[in-house]
This record gives sequence, C-alpha cells and structure tokens, in this order.
Amino acid sequence: METVVAHESGWAGKRVLITGHTGFKGSWLAIWLKKLGAVVYGCSLPATGARNLFTLANVAAVAESELLDIRHGELLRAFVADVKPEIVFHLAAQSLVLESYRDPVGTYETNVIGTLNVLEAIRATASVKAAVIITTDKCYENRGESRPFTEFARLGGHDPYSSSKACAEILVASYRASFFHDDRPVAPLVATARAGNVVGGGDWSENRLVPDVIRAIGSGADIVIRNPDSIRPWQHVLESLAGYLRLGEALMAGRAEFERGWNFGPDEADAKPVRWVVEKLLAAMQANTTWVLDDSARPHEAPVLMLDSSDAKSLLGWTPRWNIEETIGRVGAWYRDEMNGEDALRLCHAQIDDYTTPGVTA
Repeated sequence: METVVAHESGWAGKRVLITGHTGFKGSWLAIWLKKLGAVVYGCSLPATGARNLFTLANVAAVAESELLDIRHGELLRAFVADVKPEIVFHLAAQSLVLESYRDPVGTYETNVIGTLNVLEAIRATASVKAAVIITTDKCYENRGESRPFTEFARLGGHDPYSSSKACAEILVASYRASFFHDDRPVAPLVATARAGNVVGGGDWSENRLVPDVIRAIGSGADIVIRNPDSIRPWQHVLESLAGYLRLGEALMAGRAEFERGWNFGPDEADAKPVRWVVEKLLAAMQANTTWVLDDSARPHEAPVLMLDSSDAKSLLGWTPRWNIEETIGRVGAWYRDEMNGEDALRLCHAQIDDYTTPGVTA
C-alpha cells in the first residue's frame, strides 16, 4: 500500500463539517482547518462550563455554527443537507468515563444513536465524499495487559463509555459494508480514528486530569487523583488532529484502501503513569500545589492502556512530533500564558505554527 503524502494546502476552500465543534478537541480542529483555508461548519450542543476554548478563542467566528443535538436525526439531516459538506469529522460525543456510569442511557444515545444519525445524514447528502468518525483508544477489550493494542485487537469496553465507542466502531463498519458502496455511484469513504489520552491548552472539562490540575492551581486546593499509577497514552491534541487530517486527506483523494479503523497514539515510551504527568505539569506551571489520593469507592478504570500506531506511521505517513516532555511543557505554557492575559486564539495559532514547523521546540 502506497504511503499518503500530506499537502496542507489541499484544504483551502474545502467545505468541512465538524460535529462537536464546541468541545475542546473540536475547537482546536476548527481553528486549524480555518487556518488551512477551509470553509468550516459546526454542529454541536452549546459549550459547557464557565471557561471553555470555544468561547475564549471565539470559535463561533471561525466556524458557521448550528446548535443542535445529534440525537435528533431529522434536524441533523436537514442541517447537513443545507451545509453540503465535502467531508465530515464526527467528534460529538459523551466522552467521560465517570459520566457514563452516572448516565449510561444518555451515553449510548449520544455515542451510538448519535453516530447512527450522523451516518444517515452522510448517506442522504450527495456532496459528502469522506467522513472521519472519531471513537477512542478505550474501544478495545482491555484486560490490563501491557501490550499495545493494534487496530485489529478485539473490541470491548468495561464501562459504558468505552463500550459505546466499540458499538460505534461496529456500526460504522456495518454502514460501510451495507450502504456506502451501493447507495450512489460515488459513495463516501468512511474511516474511524482512535487517539490516545489527549491533552492541551483550553480544556476545562470535569473529571479530566489536566483540567483538574489547572483548577487546583487556580484555587489553591489539593489535586485529588483517582488512580495515580494508571498508565495512559498521553499526547498533545495536535498529534491526534494531525492524524485525523491526514486520514481525511487520503479519503478525500479517493483512497478506498484507507477505509478502516486507525490508531493515532504516542510512542510507547511516552505512555506514563498519572502521577508522572501531574508532577511534570506542576513543574511546568511552576506551581507548589500537591496531589492527594482519592481513596473513596470508585468505578473500574483500566490500569494500563497503550496503542500501536505502526500502520498510521507506515501507511499514512503520520508520526508523533512532540514527545511527552515537550507535550507537557506546551500544555503548561498555554495555560500559564492564558492566565497571564494572553489571547486564547493567538496561543492556539502559535502552537499550531510550532507544531507544523519542523525542528521547533518549546
């Protein structure tokens, strides 16, 4: 299989729809695509929290936005038909493990039925040439083994969030086989993407490690950690988004051999325990905050999770650019500068420029 060669200028003028563009990762993707010259549209629920990247970076000025719930299929189909995108990046999701225990029905409705509605909207819109459906590194059946998951590992999921994303993977595969090559002469090419534990400036979500650290620093409270020894594949948000863009570009070019699931995770050496990330981030923020163990009863979370991204490297030409030390330094710098009054959009643009310029380090 021939390796994909990326041409960032190829996004200029492309009509791109992002579901979930009001979220942390969706906002970064909208900003990057606009910077590449794309015509960006977004549909999502309103941004949540008193502080969020969508509001701080004024992403509403970057993407033409429609506030809607992807669980409402008819509204979604009408919006997609009106926008007429050439490619869809589906990021909208209920993406928190703990929230999935609190609201399993809502989690499955959003992550499975919502994805079904997105696929139906794509199926009904002739302009769509490609779609990248974002799932998660947690979609695999994880038995606590230290071996990285390849894309062909068994799907599973102990908690409702993880299993809902495994369901979404199966759903996409079914639609690809059942409909997208029979419904019209030129069917859309659809692939899924599974990234690692994404971190970056502008995330203030509840029950996520980096936002929890940032809030504790701001309030002077201790950082409460559930599983300090759990190992996760940490990566900067731009690493995963670069993979999505590379995959989307291949699909837009008609490369049907790339219609499958893809891992976009960090190198194995960058999979670190939670406590390591907390201590490095505190050092990067020059903070004296300490962390304490949450010893209350809590739901199951996998002790180890790593991804094998060999295929993305060898076939898509994607490779991580920032190691874990660089990543944590970049994250700390973004929050520190934003706390000191720097403009959030300017900070995002600066990190995108550094990420896409070979040899630039913090």
